Amino acid sequence: MSEFERTKTVSYDSVSRDYLEKRQLKKGAAGWILLAGLGVSYVISGDFAGWNFGLGQGGFGGMLLATLLMAIMYSCMVLGLAELSSSLPTAGGGYSFARRAFGPWGGYLTGTAILLEYAIAPAAIAIFIGGYVHELFGWDGPLVYAFFYLLFVGIHLWGAGEALKIMLGITALAAVAILVFILGLIPHFQWDNLFTIAANPDALGASSFLPQGYMGIWAALPFAMWLFLAVEGVPLAAEEAGDPARDMPRGIITAMLILLVFGGCVLFLAPGAAGADAMQDHGAPLVGALQAVYGGDSRLASFVNLVGLAGLIASFFSIIYAYSRQVFALSRAGYLPRGLSLTGKRKVPALALIVPGILGFILSLSGEGDLMITMAVFGATLSYAMMMLSHIVLRLREPELARPYRTPGGIVTTGIALVLAVVAFASTFVVSVEAALWSALFYILMIGYFFFFSRKRLVAQAPEEEFAAIARAEAELQ
Repeated sequence: MSEFERTKTVSYDSVSRDYLEKRQLKKGAAGWILLAGLGVSYVISGDFAGWNFGLGQGGFGGMLLATLLMAIMYSCMVLGLAELSSSLPTAGGGYSFARRAFGPWGGYLTGTAILLEYAIAPAAIAIFIGGYVHELFGWDGPLVYAFFYLLFVGIHLWGAGEALKIMLGITALAAVAILVFILGLIPHFQWDNLFTIAANPDALGASSFLPQGYMGIWAALPFAMWLFLAVEGVPLAAEEAGDPARDMPRGIITAMLILLVFGGCVLFLAPGAAGADAMQDHGAPLVGALQAVYGGDSRLASFVNLVGLAGLIASFFSIIYAYSRQVFALSRAGYLPRGLSLTGKRKVPALALIVPGILGFILSLSGEGDLMITMAVFGATLSYAMMMLSHIVLRLREPELARPYRTPGGIVTTGIALVLAVVAFASTFVVSVEAALWSALFYILMIGYFFFFSRKRLVAQAPEEEFAAIARAEAELQ
């Protein structure tokens, strides 16, 4: 189907000359080091809490195999996104890539899936922050969640450059906590501790390695993703990067390499020191592992608990940034209400920060962190499949598109990520049909909004729409 045929189902409104002037982000706020820090900060909370629920689903063996599969998926996907973000550097990220490949409908379906992920992930992280704060001070619940939402949405309202620098500092502290955890537990690692979860005699293929059998591998996939989830958000900073063609690939690939090392260390060392059965439902597994070895009043455990809170805060902080840029891009192009993309003197989209923050806070009141993870994974895996399809389609249809960075392995690499994303999407129904159906309901409502309202009110002057118009004109000339 041609680009013209894909766009016949939508129409555009004319907007005033100053429309885009009121919707500007701060250029040059991020170099590749800040982008790498942003990629790590999106994810690093997953090292501190959430991943360990996968031990309950599949035991250590199931979680290990699930993590290896997801590490392959994310590594392949990151290489594809490095190419796409250097070629199409806009704040829409994955939405922009799918918009170019599949037209307005494809762009909206992808952008909405990303928004589903980023609106819900902070709610899960807020719940985990509550767990760490409870370990430290005995406080937990709605007031803790509200405090952190208000604080960090407020810092983002201050300005992008300032927020990204603060985020980098917080991420560095979290990295120190993980390094201390690694050094503290290496001497106490024992292989037998990895297999302390009893095998389920009714599960097919059950053993000490796979206590829930083969299905446990599939059920552990969403929690294995938590060790890498949201690294794909780095391209959302493209319009605020100094040199996107160079900085985006460097930033996202560096972030992924760091996350692979951190994820592997916590997966082995926490259950390997304290026992997989003790870690499978612990609210603060890194702290719990250190307490099991050094005692409940251990200074080492207290340090990791206090500084490790920075890891949860870093991801919470940075994903707020991510959802605001996704909302900004969709709103600026007319897919979402246009008022959400207005920026003030500090070039910050205030409503794009505040409105999803309110939604996330409401979701956090459930207190169900594992449920929130599964809902976030539902949206994430949908967007991954669409982004990888976008890479494949653009490689085949637009071989002459400027590609400052080219994915090693080309469409074979992104094809691997695509297949694994579909498998991971199906796993959300294995873990929690309830979570998957709630996510599907939200997604359907957003599709309904586009079909009945916004598809007839898009903004032709938005960067993503202008790129599409230029591409269409070039195709017609050829």
